[in-house]
Amino acid sequence: MTPINNTAVGKELHSSYPRCLTCSCLVKMAKGDPKKPKGKMSAYAYFVQTCREEHKKKNPEIPVNFAEFSKKCSERWKTMSAKEKSKFDDLAKADKVRYDREMKDFGPVKKGKKKKDPNAPKRPPSGFFLFCSEFRPKIKSTNPGISIGDVAKKLGEMWNNLNDGEKQPYNNKAAKLKEKYEKDVADYKSKGKFDCAKGAPKLARKKEEDEDDDDEDEEEDEEDEEDDDD
Repeated sequence: MTPINNTAVGKELHSSYPRCLTCSCLVKMAKGDPKKPKGKMSAYAYFVQTCREEHKKKNPEIPVNFAEFSKKCSERWKTMSAKEKSKFDDLAKADKVRYDREMKDFGPVKKGKKKKDPNAPKRPPSGFFLFCSEFRPKIKSTNPGISIGDVAKKLGEMWNNLNDGEKQPYNNKAAKLKEKYEKDVADYKSKGKFDCAKGAPKLARKKEEDEDDDDEDEEEDEEDEEDDDD
């Protein structure tokens, strides 16, 4: 295993570990609005949290040496495959949906956000979010009063417990939706070019904006899935 730069590890942990565990965050929390939504967690933060829970279960009487524990977590994370990290990526995505929705309710809409063309094709959901759409209502009905964050966490755990065969129907459906989306986008863009040739430069600029906003579309789709269930 290649030697690890402890300085780099420290920076990574400081930026990725749940912020509520840092002194600077505690000071900010004391000064800030107590009603502000809890910050979103990264995939690495979920991984570290899982490692802490595993340590507590296996060695409840042994206190955690934070420096050594952090180093081991970082080393382990760097050797994990993309497939092993995927469950933590899914948890982070679900938590981002929770965070974005709570921030939307908490404060004003982000400044400078571009208006979306209502006629533009809507980005399709991933297999994971198709799964969430199916099981989110069931979780809410069997757990009255459950928070959005806990729903997202439970959905992530359920998805991670599925084997590849059980995930396949959702991933296959997502692949078909993506294929249709790509065709629709091609048609949409070609129409924009045609109109531009006729003297509509605004549509051409809009087309470029839509290309830049693909990631934002995916985030909004995730929020829409949550809104549809309420």
